This record gives sequence, C-alpha cells and structure tokens, in this order.
Amino acid sequence: MFIIDAHLDLSMNALEWNRDLTLPVHALRAREQGLSDKPDRTRGTVSLPELRRGGIGLVVATQIGRFVAPDNPLPGWHSSWQAWAQTQGQLAWYKAMEEAGEMVMITDLASLENHLERWLGEAGEPAGNKPIGYILSLEGADSIVHPDYLQRAYAYGLRALGPAHYGPGRYANGTDSTGHLREAGRTLLREMDRLGIILDATHLCDDAFWDAMELFHGPVWASHNNCRALVDHNRQFSDDMIRALIAKGAVIGGALDAWMMVPGWVRGVSDPAAMHCNLEKVIDHMDHICEIAGNTLHVGMGTDLDGGYGREQSPYDLDTIADLQKMTGLLEKRGYSQTDIANILHGNWLRFLRGAWKD
Repeated sequence: MFIIDAHLDLSMNALEWNRDLTLPVHALRAREQGLSDKPDRTRGTVSLPELRRGGIGLVVATQIGRFVAPDNPLPGWHSSWQAWAQTQGQLAWYKAMEEAGEMVMITDLASLENHLERWLGEAGEPAGNKPIGYILSLEGADSIVHPDYLQRAYAYGLRALGPAHYGPGRYANGTDSTGHLREAGRTLLREMDRLGIILDATHLCDDAFWDAMELFHGPVWASHNNCRALVDHNRQFSDDMIRALIAKGAVIGGALDAWMMVPGWVRGVSDPAAMHCNLEKVIDHMDHICEIAGNTLHVGMGTDLDGGYGREQSPYDLDTIADLQKMTGLLEKRGYSQTDIANILHGNWLRFLRGAWKD
C-alpha cells in the first residue's frame, strides 16, 4: 500500500550525520562501523532506496536550525542568521537530490496530483525509478530571521511550519518549556495564514498551543505526535488538545520514537524489546485518537524515524522504514477495515492537502 510519512529529518541526516541517503540503509550502517560521535551510529533506519522499497512515495521533509540564548543549554546557533544559513544548506541538499532525480518537491495541488499519477497510475514505471515526493517543512521557526522572511521561504517551497521545537524559541516555546506565544510568534502566524503555510502544532508547549488554536485560521496538522493519556509527558497531546485539533480538521501523525510510544522509557538505557515497544504501540495511540474522533479520519503516519535516534530507540519489529508496510497487517488485526487502513496510511494526509491547496 502507498504510504505517506509526514515527518522525516532527511537533510539533517544527510548533512549533520553525513549519511549518503541515496544508498541502502545497510550500506550506511556498514560505513559507520567504528564511529561513536552519534548515539545511533550503525543503527539508522531511513534512506531513499528504503522509502521506495516500502512504498513510501511522499514525505514531509524538514529543515531545522535552532537559536539558543546564552542561558539555554540546548545545542543550537548563537544567532538567527546562523540558523537561517543552516536551513539554506539543507535546502541546497534537497535541490541536489532533485537534480539527481532522487526527489521531487511538492508545492501545490497540481504537483501533488502529478506525483500521485507517477506512483499510482497505470504507466507501470519501476519503483526504483520513481522519485520520492517531498513537502518542505520547517521544524522550529528560530531560523526565520524576521517574519518577512516567510515570503522568501514560501517562494523557495516551504509549505508547513512548526513554530517551536525543544525549549524556548524566538517565536514560541516548545517541548519542556512553558509560556504563551511571543508577539513575534503572533505576527508569524498571521503571515503564515496570509501565505497559506500549514501550521504544524507539534512541539508547541501547552500555552502556545492554545494561543495558536485561537489565533490561526488556516490549515493545521500535527506531523508527529502521540497521546498524553498513554505516555504522560508535555511532548504529547492531552485529550483536550486532540479534540481541538479534530475540530480544526487536523491529521495527527503517529511517531515511532520509543520514548513517546511506551511509558517509563529511559533514554540511553531502555531497550525496545525489553520495553515491549513494537509497531502495535503506535496503533494504541491511533486507537485513542480514533475513539475521541469517532472515526479514522484524523490519524496518519509521521514516524520521525532517525530524528536523532535509530534502531536503539525504535520499535523492535522495525529494521528499516520499509517495514512500515507491516502496518497494514497490524491494523487489519485490530479490526480496521481496508478503507480505514488506506485512510491511515495515506488517505487522510491526501484529503488534508487537497483541502489546504484547493484554491
């Protein structure tokens, strides 16, 4: 089945982890033997050939560049200009992949439908020849030097933006922090609304989340988020937050970062098998959202695989991202119909995008 993954940090892996994502995952793991600079060395799960092998023909792919103030212990840049420069380097990598025929940018309804025809039409093009479609998203807005820069970003293809990431940000506070939208953040959301940029509610702290729900009138999704009722952490959505997103027509992407899937995870210590963390655990989170919604129209995949972690912090029954195809059988086992499964694996994201881009 055709699958859409709404959150992959491809350029980060290519440039910061120095992974040639045109190679199979097992070749990347072999190249990293003996390296220890990153905790997930030799355990990566994502590459472009693996996306093709898994039928994952469309992804939301990120740029990311964090600004950190002198009192912020998180890793990041010391100015928004440096953060902007990092995202421009990431954009250059995506453009290089386009030139190589590996990827194609999706920016509007016409390019979306053309890409779907190439992947799903009757032309019969071999899977190995099909480029991975990508919708460009910015995770955390710190690199937007001034809200006026959004116009530039939209012009080069940015179509979704999450105002916050971890900690305090220039526009909004994110995971593990608190506080309302900054005035610049309110200006940012109004400019996003004007341009038609999708608001990604992922990572917004509770105060900023509720501010955004009140202020923003455009399309909203949550690319990679799970449920606080199952794993009690501020990174997750409360039931009230889920209800607010459903009311706005949002789709919420199930994340496969183990600490978000099962309670009690200790980073760098816990083991997926010992914690019984498998792909079925993300379905638990989907079940919860579907029960709140009363239907299957608000959940999808947003794996965040290789988002700074690898197999050591992923479901134990997933070797590479191609194993997302296992979701079909697992959802069938839970009693989901074929229509439900198609909705979850691609249909809900497509409906959302067609609605957001219909004008």
